[in-house]
Amino acid sequence: MDIQAVRKSYARWAPIYDLTFGVLTGVGRRKAVSVLNSLGGRVLEVGVGTGLSLPSYRADVSVTGIDASAEMLDKARQRVSELGLRNVEALRLMDARALDFPDNSFDHISAMHIMSVVPEPERVMAEMARVLRPGGTVILTNHFAREDTDRKALNWLERVAAPFADKLGWHSDFARAQVMGVRGLSLIEESKLPPLGLMTLLRFRKD
Repeated sequence: MDIQAVRKSYARWAPIYDLTFGVLTGVGRRKAVSVLNSLGGRVLEVGVGTGLSLPSYRADVSVTGIDASAEMLDKARQRVSELGLRNVEALRLMDARALDFPDNSFDHISAMHIMSVVPEPERVMAEMARVLRPGGTVILTNHFAREDTDRKALNWLERVAAPFADKLGWHSDFARAQVMGVRGLSLIEESKLPPLGLMTLLRFRKD
């Protein structure tokens, strides 16, 4: 999937995202923000989308959001303005493969349900590791291709949907291995999220 396909897909989805994918990803979003609120500090949200998570951050947590979709960011800016979210430091149009921030800029980073959408996820992971301070946390929530054999119907659905990734805006057969093994990041937590464990939360720490 290339960046232009991603932008076109989310330009289509932006008007109805909150009522569709936004609902489906709500559990993972709330869990990720809960962890980040307990940690505090300066947070980068990669793939902030329409800003659904922004009202849930504590007022003393400073948040910078980036996204590749101008249409999604317009929704996020409107949300920030309407709710007066003063802890949102910036919302910027940016390709996550080339983050326009210095090394060690953020205390923590989140990427919620976007790793199966971005081109070159390994490169995105490396960039997040670069701009994260030592000791900081990266939190991912995402759907990964199932590795167990007792969920045959779900496995079949993932395989069938895979060719339509550009239309859907995500890869149903996205492999967990593509976000693992990043130099300097160690996995410290992994948990399945409801419903049915379709989504997974991964938490990494920078060495």
